[in-house]
Amino acid sequence: MAYYFFDSSALVKYYVSEVGTQWVHGLVDAQPSNEIIIAHVTGAEIVAAISRRVGMNLTTAADAANAITSFNTHFQTKYRVVIALLETVERAMRLAEKHGLRGYDAIQLAAALTVEEELTTAGLGPLEMISADHELNIATQAEGLLTDDPNQHP
Repeated sequence: MAYYFFDSSALVKYYVSEVGTQWVHGLVDAQPSNEIIIAHVTGAEIVAAISRRVGMNLTTAADAANAITSFNTHFQTKYRVVIALLETVERAMRLAEKHGLRGYDAIQLAAALTVEEELTTAGLGPLEMISADHELNIATQAEGLLTDDPNQHP
């Protein structure tokens, strides 16, 4: 089993057609299955990203509603959702300062680092961060995590 931590910029590609969508589907739907791990804040980010596409005339309201329904189901059943505890937020604050990250990006990275530590302690891993956010990927690599960008897999 492979372990992947998806940030919202990558996971949204599972629900809307963008560069890298097929590659993301391959990771998420792989057989045997991969473990897909997300931070709980990803829920709000995905719903917001899909909803915003309607206002930008990039999708219909009906297609957005279907995508959100699918995501909500997967949020409850398909993904391992990591809740950001106080320690994770404090770590995110340090990462935001160190790397100049946006708030939710820092939460994503802090959560991924915490999961990587848990996997290593359990003798599992490695964890790979999947993100389409260039700045987050640079910070992720600087912190020693493997990373891949779905935009590099058209």
